[in-house]
Amino acid sequence: MLLRRGWLVLNQAQVMNHTHPLTTTTFDLPGYRVTKSFGVVRGIIVRSRSIVGNIGASIQTIFGGNISIYTELCDRARGDAFSKMLEHAAQLGANALIGVRYDATEIAAGVTEVLCYGTAVFVEPQN
Repeated sequence: MLLRRGWLVLNQAQVMNHTHPLTTTTFDLPGYRVTKSFGVVRGIIVRSRSIVGNIGASIQTIFGGNISIYTELCDRARGDAFSKMLEHAAQLGANALIGVRYDATEIAAGVTEVLCYGTAVFVEPQN
């Protein structure tokens, strides 16, 4: 299936790639109507902190402020979970995601699961 976006014609895999303009935490997309729902999709990633990262973060905590090592780890984990969710949606034939949410759970000391989930849908521009 092809989707026209401006002057580009993109296939489904290209549409559901990385940062996606038709992804929202709300349950509607202004200017679009949902024509098909594929249900809940998710992306899960499990990350752990390395010994080196823990030492670096410990040093940063001495001085206070943003602990950039952990910030980067969290950002990367959320980004990976988001990408996996987009892949799951694309496999189903979706071109948009609504109701997107994140959740994180510490599974063991220093091991965290990051879950990104939403509803995969197919949308068309409203006339």
